[in-house]
Amino acid sequence: MFNKGNKLHSILGLKCPRCHQGKFLESHPYNLSSFNQVKDECPKCGLKYKIEPSFYYGSMYVSYGVGIAVAVAVYVLTVLFKLNLSLAQLFGLMVGVLLLSMPWIGAVSKAIWANIFMKYDDSVAQQVRDQNS
Repeated sequence: MFNKGNKLHSILGLKCPRCHQGKFLESHPYNLSSFNQVKDECPKCGLKYKIEPSFYYGSMYVSYGVGIAVAVAVYVLTVLFKLNLSLAQLFGLMVGVLLLSMPWIGAVSKAIWANIFMKYDDSVAQQVRDQNS
């Protein structure tokens, strides 16, 4: 399910959309000094990540959807674990989880956005594997 060649491998692993081997971000999403900065190009296959100026502004729409999914997941988990929370407590829990996961949501949203426009190429991935071995 998370093998190379699968979009989930690239998105959740924050890897290059084309070769699934190079890093997508400058550093870890929770490194606040370079908060979710996308590299200019893949260090392995040379894919240019920034197709045009302001390319990743569209990922804000994806970020909204991912944030809603996280909030719904928090609600579903509170129901499954039968936590009797008041409306204010549930709201506070959702806000807390969203604040803590905000860097990850931003990073994953950019990876999803890039994977919409950039496709996996098995021949390029094979060339990168051959160069590394």
